[in-house]
Amino acid sequence: MGVTSLERPMPPLNADERTTLENWLDFYRVTLASKCEGLDDEQLRAASVPPSALTLLGLVQHAAEVERNWFRRVLTGEDAPPIFGPRDHPEGHEGGFDVTPQSSYRVAAQIWQDEIGHARTNCASRSLDDTSPFVGGEVSLRWIYTHMIAEYARHCGHADLIRERIDGAAGV
Repeated sequence: MGVTSLERPMPPLNADERTTLENWLDFYRVTLASKCEGLDDEQLRAASVPPSALTLLGLVQHAAEVERNWFRRVLTGEDAPPIFGPRDHPEGHEGGFDVTPQSSYRVAAQIWQDEIGHARTNCASRSLDDTSPFVGGEVSLRWIYTHMIAEYARHCGHADLIRERIDGAAGV
């Protein structure tokens, strides 16, 4: 059973470094969105398996938080407050995983897409070698892209397992 009708663009097989990084990040952004497509609010709030409370809605909220953190707070130094919860999450995450009764997938997905828009804008005028202050040193845009690809890849794996548990749809 397929999961998505979203067009997930295959990253180019032979492109310059920036194009490759940007396309792999977009590939995983679309992958996460596709894992949520066609599900109702109750399904998007369904936890994976005990003792984990991880949900697809929580993953989308978290994705919005990490987009904001890396492409606004770190890259540009913007004072952008947390969106979905405390910045210092007890498990050391950027937050966003917790789903409350007020949490809404429609709202979370729109915020996430807005943060992706900010990320693209903030990256457009920078080179991969441009750096920003980070934990007593400097972090390059190249490192941020690479980190975000890994972040999304890890969470897309989580999303795939959660989706398979909900309705049997896997892969893609």
